[in-house]
Amino acid sequence: MTLPQDLSRFDSLVEIIAYLHGPEGCPWDRKQTHRSLREHLLEETYEVLEALDEGNNVALCAELGDLLMQVVMHAQLAKEAGDFDIGGVIEGINRKLVSRHPHVFGKAQAKTAEDVLVRWEELKKKEREGEGGMLDGVPKALPALAYSQSVQDRVARVGFDWPEDAGVLDKLAEEIAEFKAGATATEKSNEFGDILFTLANYARRQGIDLEASLREANAKFYRRFSCLEALARERGQDIGKMALGELNQLWDEVKSAGL
Repeated sequence: MTLPQDLSRFDSLVEIIAYLHGPEGCPWDRKQTHRSLREHLLEETYEVLEALDEGNNVALCAELGDLLMQVVMHAQLAKEAGDFDIGGVIEGINRKLVSRHPHVFGKAQAKTAEDVLVRWEELKKKEREGEGGMLDGVPKALPALAYSQSVQDRVARVGFDWPEDAGVLDKLAEEIAEFKAGATATEKSNEFGDILFTLANYARRQGIDLEASLREANAKFYRRFSCLEALARERGQDIGKMALGELNQLWDEVKSAGL
């Protein structure tokens, strides 16, 4: 294969992926299927999210490329199977963008972002007619917290929501009380799920992406505990033999240092 001269063009990527999957291409690429690529697609998606969380634009550029490669690879597999090709993918999303933005490409009116969401749900409802409910389009493979926020956001668009934040907080207190009253491990697990579901709803109402918020908390804990370990090593201490009070003292030192 003669490599494309302009590697910045989208069709160059399509051409390279097609060759890799061809008879003279890469044995690994030729072996792949839609199913075998699932874990790679998920991994690349999370790496994009990590770059976004870190505000690292250099990494974001690279990771978006990796994610785009996954899209093109799936399209190439579909083309080889006679199902569709990348042109069909692009045409489909372009048609959807135009049809779901009649306030931009048509004569409909939507003055605020909230108006757009309401109209968007109306359009999707028409698309779904005879094909299921409004929650059916939420991918069940989403992480549980993200799925929870997504389904609650969708039903809120049609008015199925607490009128005020206070109602959600009251519900949270109720769920915590029910968790405390749980007599079995199964009951406690069910009630704890209700607590998380209510927290997801409250976070949604506050404009907080719960998955992103928890990722940031996880990263902060990782950073602080790593610093705690390093501090203990500097002082010749073995954290495995330290009392909880000593560990908490190191933790407070790390926090006070702004880490």
